[in-house]
Amino acid sequence: MSDMKRRFKIKLGGNEYTIIGNTTPKKMDAVSRLLNEQLAEISKQMPSLSTEKAAILLAINAMSDCLEKQEELDRLREEKGSK
Repeated sequence: MSDMKRRFKIKLGGNEYTIIGNTTPKKMDAVSRLLNEQLAEISKQMPSLSTEKAAILLAINAMSDCLEKQEELDRLREEKGSK
């Protein structure tokens, strides 16, 4: 993939954001779709929550998932290295 940075406009929770990165439009569309689905799920479970607080919970969930995946990857690499 090219190191060329692109600008993407996404809507999240009714607000528009400009994201700058070196990904593809297809991947950014997928990210946007997933974020909106998860934000809607959080808002459905906790309707009195502000959009800002729901987005913070979404970020916490995303980082938690990321750390779990990294731990799993580290474990798999360790297992592979000990064989």
